[in-house]
Amino acid sequence: TSNKRTLRTLFRPAALPPPVISETSPSQRKLLAYHRGKEQQETISQLLIDRALEVSYITMGETDKRDAAPPITERRSTVRKYFFIKFCLAVYLFLKKCVQSNPMIPVQQQWLRSVLAMVLQSLMEGRDRQMLTEDLLKEIVRDYEKSMQRHVLRRALVKPDIKELDQLEEEAPLPLLPLGLDFSSTWHNRYIKAKKRIISTLHILHPTMKTLLDFGYTAFFNFLVVDFSSSRLQGPVDCKSFKTDASLSCSKAEDEIMSSWYQNVIGLFTQSEALDGVKLDQLESFYNCVAVLMSNQLKELLRRTTEVFVKLFDPEDRSSLPLFKMDLTFDENRMEFYPSLQDLEEAILFVVDCIGQTLQNVQTMCAWLTGGTATLDAELPAHIVQWAKSTLKKSISDNLEGPKEHFKGYVESYGWLVDGTAEERINRFVAEQPGFDEYT
Repeated sequence: TSNKRTLRTLFRPAALPPPVISETSPSQRKLLAYHRGKEQQETISQLLIDRALEVSYITMGETDKRDAAPPITERRSTVRKYFFIKFCLAVYLFLKKCVQSNPMIPVQQQWLRSVLAMVLQSLMEGRDRQMLTEDLLKEIVRDYEKSMQRHVLRRALVKPDIKELDQLEEEAPLPLLPLGLDFSSTWHNRYIKAKKRIISTLHILHPTMKTLLDFGYTAFFNFLVVDFSSSRLQGPVDCKSFKTDASLSCSKAEDEIMSSWYQNVIGLFTQSEALDGVKLDQLESFYNCVAVLMSNQLKELLRRTTEVFVKLFDPEDRSSLPLFKMDLTFDENRMEFYPSLQDLEEAILFVVDCIGQTLQNVQTMCAWLTGGTATLDAELPAHIVQWAKSTLKKSISDNLEGPKEHFKGYVESYGWLVDGTAEERINRFVAEQPGFDEYT
């Protein structure tokens, strides 16, 4: 019947699901394409890695291929590590290039001027020295810029620990601080301590030393032990007189110094004010300082006298060159100078020795006050004596070129008359019994 409930009427027929819509939205298509592309890239990369591994083993023997080839997973890990290292190198080199391209702070000109101000002026004179200075300044600027660039690079980037990078970058290590110098501690306290010690122990700062310096400057400023600057105006002099004049001049100069300068020094130290501020345990060092100061003054006087005497024989300036009397003699069939050229040289060098022997027995102040026998060290330094004699020998040789040529001309022209050659020729001519015409 129409109202009879049946199984068909109790359950409605099942509805089928709606058909699948094949159309996708633009965002879904883009996402699917991205996933497909990523999967394809991974597949291609894996194929490339496998191919690279196969190529790397081609050069190996056929029997060793299977044994030498590591598992595929290990090979893939090695290749990934290789590509990772290459990637790190590329990134580091790129960043390094970026850092190096940044401008650096240039060297300040005042820094360079400060450096030049500490160089002695005598070392910068001359055209070659100026060019050398410019080259050195350019080198300093290059080293500064290179060092700054390296420091900035090391401060901005951390260098990866990769062996391949060491081969690409062959750089010397950064300069280290000078060995033995400590820049961490201040110097001012040490300077103050040293200054106080100098003031208390360095007696050259004592007022008595200043007075002693004034005595020496006044007495020796325009004084020479031997002065032959006007010898040329007096005419020729023989060697013996020259040596005698030098000895008398040295003796007279020594007496004058001992009666003036030395007496003033004695008068200074006989006063009680001369030792003001000097402690009893410092007397020995104080008088040692006095002795050194007096020795230096006497040495300076002798050195200056020697230099002035040597300058008289300068071949390039003969305005003050002394004149010597020399005779051309004939004795025992020989022609020669009297005195000989060697005697002349010895007479001139004698003056240097005479200057060096002057003022060698001057008592020290401590010995004079205590009755001792110690003397001042007023000996000329050996290098001064050696220089003076070697220079004089060369100057004498140069100045005697004229007399030597004069003597040589006499010997060539008239030597055969006195050396027996003429007499031998005459005797041979007479022995031949020539005729009257031959005699004439």
